[in-house]
Amino acid sequence: MRVAPYRIETERLVLRCWEPRDAPLLKEAVDASLEHLRSWMPWAADEPQSLDEKVDLLRRFRSRFDAGEDFVMGVFPADESRVLGGTGLHPRTGIGALEIGYWIRADATGRGYATELSAALTRVGFEACGAERMEIHVDPRNEASCRVPRRLGYVEEATLRQRLPPRSPGEPRADETFFTLLREEYDASDLPATPLTAYDAAGRPVL
Repeated sequence: MRVAPYRIETERLVLRCWEPRDAPLLKEAVDASLEHLRSWMPWAADEPQSLDEKVDLLRRFRSRFDAGEDFVMGVFPADESRVLGGTGLHPRTGIGALEIGYWIRADATGRGYATELSAALTRVGFEACGAERMEIHVDPRNEASCRVPRRLGYVEEATLRQRLPPRSPGEPRADETFFTLLREEYDASDLPATPLTAYDAAGRPVL
């Protein structure tokens, strides 16, 4: 699998590798959305974090991105004035596959950002990274998140029982629904026409 682009520009969004200097913007976005995030994001149980903890987190994200191990990105508006959420391409689902993950801050939901970024990362995954299969995994109770892969033509393959961490202590583990898209399905869809520009670490266009 090839290294993901460091920066992706869509019609409304900038998706890019995190930098430590983004820590204040990330902290603001998470702190303002804690109740919303704790419903679906297991990592939100450890929030709020200090600014120094956020800096350390983003340094680790950047290190793994540079090493080609995992590609965690921030989601920004075009002027990069605030953090709208987080996303990434994660090579953790088997050979030739990438998983798209995403979260959107509470006051930016309902605007189609998750669908826009997922369409872009689907194209990037196949065309820039060389994936053979793209996946999106969702808690089936999160109806809004389930609509994203369905809109993009992903196939709902299965719901596996008790695969996700519990949302709060004492609750059972949550189920996990798997949506997948194969390269031949991508080629036959409208997704290759998704408008975007992607750049490598040196700022050179790759898509």
